[in-house]
Amino acid sequence: MIYRNLGKSGLKVSLLSFGSWLTFAKQIDNSLSKSLMYFAYDNGVNFFDNAEIYSKGNSELVMGQILKDANWDRSSYLVSSKVFFGDGRKLPNQTGLSRKHVVEACQDALRRLQLEYLDLFFCHRPDKTTPIEETVWTMNTLIQQGKILYWGTSEWSAQEIMEAHMIAKERNLIGPTMEQPQYNMLTRHKVEVEYSQIYKTIGLGTTIWSPLASGILTDKYSQKNIPNDTRLFMEGLDWLREKNLTDQNINLTLKLSNFASELEVSLAQLAIAWCICNPNVSTAILGASKLEQLKETLSSIEVMDKLSLEVLNKLETILNNKPEHPAY
Repeated sequence: MIYRNLGKSGLKVSLLSFGSWLTFAKQIDNSLSKSLMYFAYDNGVNFFDNAEIYSKGNSELVMGQILKDANWDRSSYLVSSKVFFGDGRKLPNQTGLSRKHVVEACQDALRRLQLEYLDLFFCHRPDKTTPIEETVWTMNTLIQQGKILYWGTSEWSAQEIMEAHMIAKERNLIGPTMEQPQYNMLTRHKVEVEYSQIYKTIGLGTTIWSPLASGILTDKYSQKNIPNDTRLFMEGLDWLREKNLTDQNINLTLKLSNFASELEVSLAQLAIAWCICNPNVSTAILGASKLEQLKETLSSIEVMDKLSLEVLNKLETILNNKPEHPAY
């Protein structure tokens, strides 16, 4: 395993991490969830990602019990939660980034995960109804109370992230350390362009999600007959399927799969290795519903050596989607 600093912080995070979105307490049983977490940990993964909304809090319950039973040294792993969407309750103040919900969501996450503190706590989306100043103050308070160690954002714009940092600087508070954006061969603009200046100015860390574009960037979608038993066909994920399962993406996947075969690797390994070759990626969050999938994707680190400048240039030709940087 390779470890990188989370942005400019001193926190070391494994280049590949493991998340429970769509799987724990939903797609797979608790026994398999345990096997996946143990395998990840035994292979150097030290960051496990979760959120209040995942399976309406049940994902955190499953992960919390696994962590308790494993009895791993608490200093050897990192756990996250996210706040915004709530855990299924929809009354006023049960969602969003108000001081009330952020504090209560943190307490609920700690209870479900059976932990004394969260290593990372994310604002899962920006909240247009709550002043950013209120959220920054609340996160700073949670750090002072020892309930969280670092806080960050997920799918915030560069402007919103910088506003949070400006508020923190003016008031001598702790600003966000990391952002959790979607990043893969099909979704590139935020990580490669929008945040490009923030890496230089504040040292933003990134814990990217969906490096396989929800499974599109795997060999199973390069077949003529598209499987209908994958996560894209799970109930409630119509929006994800409509966004990713397009003729253009399927045709691109076929080309990428053929190129991966020439390198003697799987498309999944190639796609993940491509993501983590970006030095601004602190960690790529893997998901898995089978142990074989996790074994395959964890070995993506070994594929990085195959991605020479020549290979990366050939990939850019196939992708033909490199985002343009504005002229400053």
